[in-house]
Amino acid sequence: MISSPVPRPRGKLPARDAAIVMPLVLSVLMTFVVSAISTLRSLGPTPAFVATWPAAWAISWLVAFPTRLALLPLVRRIVAFAVETPSSS
Repeated sequence: MISSPVPRPRGKLPARDAAIVMPLVLSVLMTFVVSAISTLRSLGPTPAFVATWPAAWAISWLVAFPTRLALLPLVRRIVAFAVETPSSS
């Protein structure tokens, strides 16, 4: 008899995908806010802002997500160097 793997909860990704999903969500949220502030500062609260901001956000996200993935190992090393590891109890 072949045993089937334990099914995961419906609609959730496997835990191994967290290494991609975390930077994905973080890059979406960060670029959303930063591009909004930058575009609003440049154009002011005008109809041009509403028309321009989605494209500005999309371009910034296309740069930010791969950059975040590429720099994450370096950032982890820097943090490990700067932050004390918790002692095991």
